[in-house]
Amino acid sequence: MIKFFDKAFRALFPHENPAQVKREYKLPDSINFSLRVTPDGWFVVTMPDHPGLVTQANSHEGLMEMVNDAVLTYYDVPKRKADIVYDRLNVADTVIQYQGQLQTKHA
Repeated sequence: MIKFFDKAFRALFPHENPAQVKREYKLPDSINFSLRVTPDGWFVVTMPDHPGLVTQANSHEGLMEMVNDAVLTYYDVPKRKADIVYDRLNVADTVIQYQGQLQTKHA
């Protein structure tokens, strides 16, 4: 049911160009973050350059979405503008990349 609402929302408010969103809201071109994995397998991300910005996810796919959501929220970017503006995360020897759908591969 949630996917239906997401699709309906995006039909009304298509994604804007990520580069344009970054310029308009003064988002950095790249972000630095610290990642730790909890004993129960959750990824916890903090961003030293962004005090108070913390997010978590239980998968690589969720990590990409949650990092983007956290940064967009931090910079007060309205939900109608974009969901994904950072389409690549480098984590140790793993690259998490978004291209229409999420892909995970080793670097």
